[in-house]
Amino acid sequence: MIKKLLFVMLILSCSSLLSQERPIEIVEDIKGNRLFLYALNKNEKDLDIMITVEGTNFRQSKSVPRPVRVPAASKVLLTNLMVERGKKANYTYKLDVSDSLSRRALRRDFEAIKIDPKKKVIVYIPENCISCDSLVANLEKSPYLYTSYSFSEKPELKQQLAPAFANSTVKIDSVVSPIVSLGGVLHVKIEDYEQLLEELNK
Repeated sequence: MIKKLLFVMLILSCSSLLSQERPIEIVEDIKGNRLFLYALNKNEKDLDIMITVEGTNFRQSKSVPRPVRVPAASKVLLTNLMVERGKKANYTYKLDVSDSLSRRALRRDFEAIKIDPKKKVIVYIPENCISCDSLVANLEKSPYLYTSYSFSEKPELKQQLAPAFANSTVKIDSVVSPIVSLGGVLHVKIEDYEQLLEELNK
């Protein structure tokens, strides 16, 4: 019986871990006597999140808490508290997070946020790069955080990367496509955003 119970607890624990790769962050915003609690979902999947708040010096809705749909890479309001005049809200909260999306979940306005990709993305832009502008423009519209450097603005970076091309048939001075670092590995054959995503998800 004890072994069965431990097995069930292990399955429940694993299911909880699999539902999200990165923990949900809760941020507060105070406007007047209202305290707004937002969820930041830095995962690449939609989640249903239900928050239960307890504490003192505030009032909140008496309705039964319902899960709120928080899309991937977004910020969504979960609840708001009415703080008593002249006091500071003392509160704790509990989150129930699920990737099994429910029809009962509330759909609210959301704000897109930038998140870290699975591998850190750095784009080095050679002087005569043909497709760099398009790649950078698509990264700007993407949910991913990234860094870009232009050799024309930082020529010392070109010198630092040159040894990586020493034994290659491609020399750094002849590269006319983006030089992309994914998790520390350099790529010279990524010319568009779709190719970058393919390499990112390998």
